[in-house]
Amino acid sequence: MSYHWDWGNLLSAVPTGDPTTYLGWLIAGLEFTLAVSLSSWVIALLAGSLFGVMRTLPNRGLASVGAVYTAIFRNIPLIVQFFIWYLVIPDLAPPILGMWFKQLPPVVQFFSASIICLSLFTGARVCEQVRASIEALPRGQKAAAYALGLTLPQTYRYILLPNAYRIIVPPLTSELLNTFKNSAVASTIGLLELSAQARQIVDYTAQAYEAFISVTFAYFLINIMMIILMSWIEKKSRLPAYIGRP
Repeated sequence: MSYHWDWGNLLSAVPTGDPTTYLGWLIAGLEFTLAVSLSSWVIALLAGSLFGVMRTLPNRGLASVGAVYTAIFRNIPLIVQFFIWYLVIPDLAPPILGMWFKQLPPVVQFFSASIICLSLFTGARVCEQVRASIEALPRGQKAAAYALGLTLPQTYRYILLPNAYRIIVPPLTSELLNTFKNSAVASTIGLLELSAQARQIVDYTAQAYEAFISVTFAYFLINIMMIILMSWIEKKSRLPAYIGRP
């Protein structure tokens, strides 16, 4: 193999005049990846829970709203949604909002569009998991809650949702990991997250292996840490003799 390995090149100063190194670019990309992914995940969990609950309500109108949301955001490719939120929505929005968005600094535009897109896309998947977990619970739980005098919101808050979340910790873990990996698509609209920084390093140095091995290790480390965290949450939230191992 004639490739010339040069890991020390990551510590070299960048030729753009910025007071940083190529490793600094990767760290900056990692910060964007973490910020976009974690922010999107929090919003996705909230939105997915809301629409998942709506899909299980006896009100057919609210259930239909949840179904439409899920159908739209699950069936359009993620990369297409990124371009829609960044290029199309500002032009379709009211002129005041559209101009306000276009006058924002480019980094803020990339960042905000990425969070909105990724959170709504992931939220649609979380919505189906929440819906399925609620419907998988024994019907007697809701009947017992009504018998105790609880209202419908109280039944969801104190009975159904706590038990439903325990069931879906494993699939929620998968969605959390997918959020970190899907954040790489944000590079298509200009956000210099982790994978985009790696491509930028290759453009300047032609050291592709070092750049992408570093990025691969960073994604692997992030996902391993998230798996450990979610495994701990699953263990702590498990109800003995109810779900999972006693």
